[in-house]
Amino acid sequence: MVGLPNRDRKAERREATRQEIITAAWEIAHENGLTSVTLREIATRIGMQPPSLYSHFASKNAIYDAMFGQVWRDFCVALERASASFPAEPRGRLLALAGFYFDFAVSDLERHQLMDMPMLRDFRPSEEAYRPAIECYEIMRSVLTGIGIHRQADLDMYTALVGGLVNQQLANDPGGDRWRDLVPRAVGLLADDLGLPAQPPTSRRKT
Repeated sequence: MVGLPNRDRKAERREATRQEIITAAWEIAHENGLTSVTLREIATRIGMQPPSLYSHFASKNAIYDAMFGQVWRDFCVALERASASFPAEPRGRLLALAGFYFDFAVSDLERHQLMDMPMLRDFRPSEEAYRPAIECYEIMRSVLTGIGIHRQADLDMYTALVGGLVNQQLANDPGGDRWRDLVPRAVGLLADDLGLPAQPPTSRRKT
């Protein structure tokens, strides 16, 4: 009988503590805003002395970095799963992608601020934390190129359009659907501009 590999219980405990710290940081952000996160408050919430946090994270920005990487990994997994069921026809596929991102973004203001807005003046994500964001962009790009959107300017127009609607919704009608209702119209205008067909071309039947 082959023995099971030895568990590294110390590493497991360390990772569990790191996750507890990150969870506490998100709780503070959701209650009082992203910029309100402090090492002292995190330590108080998890019953740890503030200096002990430094054995897990070198600084508050290191915690933000872990949060940044976490949310982009979560989004990447969700996007990859959802994109498998997007409609095949170009306009429906474009609308599904836009709607998925919009709904994910507006469902959590602080998460969106960390992912896509420069809310923290002195924070820049590390290369490791930013990698999931690049992977998400490549999934999005593959969806768009699959329906004929290849030019960088057109990709930029798409992200600016949907991102702008998200920001309007969060700023002017949080919890509502005023700008959510505009997503199909805006995507339709973009599809018209790009000349996307309403249905995929069908081959003629030979007679």
